[in-house]
Amino acid sequence: MLNRFFASVECVKRRLNPLEAYLVVMSNAERAGGLVLAATPKMKSVHHIKTGSRMYELPTWDERIIIAPPRMKLYLKVNAMIQAIFRRYAPAEFIHVYSIDECFLDITGSHLLFGSTDEIVRKIQRDILEELRLYVTVGIGDNPLLAKLALDNVAKNRPDGIAEWRYEDVPETIWKIKHLEDVCGIGHRTAAHLKRMGIFSMYQLSQTPLPVLKSAMGVIGEQLYYHAHGLDYSRLNEKYVPVNKSYGKSQILEKDYHIPAEVEIVIREMVEEVAMRLRQNHVDTSVIHLSIGYSKYSIKKGFSHQAKIPSTNSSHALIPYFLELFRRYDEREPVRSIAILYGKITLKAGLQLNLFEDVNRTLNHEQLEVTVDKIRMRYGFKSLMHASSLLTGATGLKRSEMVGGHKG
Repeated sequence: MLNRFFASVECVKRRLNPLEAYLVVMSNAERAGGLVLAATPKMKSVHHIKTGSRMYELPTWDERIIIAPPRMKLYLKVNAMIQAIFRRYAPAEFIHVYSIDECFLDITGSHLLFGSTDEIVRKIQRDILEELRLYVTVGIGDNPLLAKLALDNVAKNRPDGIAEWRYEDVPETIWKIKHLEDVCGIGHRTAAHLKRMGIFSMYQLSQTPLPVLKSAMGVIGEQLYYHAHGLDYSRLNEKYVPVNKSYGKSQILEKDYHIPAEVEIVIREMVEEVAMRLRQNHVDTSVIHLSIGYSKYSIKKGFSHQAKIPSTNSSHALIPYFLELFRRYDEREPVRSIAILYGKITLKAGLQLNLFEDVNRTLNHEQLEVTVDKIRMRYGFKSLMHASSLLTGATGLKRSEMVGGHKG
């Protein structure tokens, strides 16, 4: 793992030591509710500012603090450079990118070329530090689970940034983890479920009979049982790509939308963006879902409804269905969030024609959308947009310049 990746990259660009600088990467810093995306170790130890803190919590009296806006394209570029270093020590098929700042490497077959596990780890740390000026923490284990747990629970707090957990260490490592939430795969809801069963620690989880966990939590309970014993049979070179059961998109608007016509513009843009993903994956949808959240100042929360439709992936066909849902259930309250979802996904078998439609017109629409998709894939989504995206309320043009929901 790369220590506070976004913040470290910003420090390096400013010729600062990431371990000594007082820097936060913050989105919407002009607002009191601006969100901290990353913070340097000094910000956490001195001011208790970390990922998820807000602008109003920042001690603005401290002149050492640097507030950096997120630069997602830069972070992705640096991440690509790090991946290139990883590929010096392991084949691409034995590298699994877990997130922008975490990666799994299986170096089982690299020892003859580069030495022991410890030697390879330190070479990787050295290369990244010398070439990119970034500090790396490393978890070592007999499987990805043990490596991840060693990283999260020990390596981050060691001077050399390295921790090693093996199968024989489970009673002294996993079973000694104090909080269930400190284990990857156990979130607040899962932890709450376990606590209702009388399980408050990893040791208690490990001693709970497998049938009990499986009966109470299904496949998840079975997985948790094995994880409590340090067992993980996944192999990095055996990639599993699940078929998407749904495609969706959501966004929180920058302001309350009081005019329904402006909301419809955003819905059109979102429907078209997600429909493009359907076509890229050669699938159709026959169930659509629209969720609208109202302003926090409204006495009503909003609505969420779905509808069955003829199987399609055409933006031209999908947009009217979503607009019909919105117009039918909208209560003329100010809108603050929109979410769309395509469900009941099936592989595209052919073009469904309507006896009452002009066949040539339908075929032309399909070909036009495929052509537009190709142009957007090559030159970006904003290379071809509807004129409505220039009207008041539209968000597509601004969002097309964002990466991961933030300015590139």
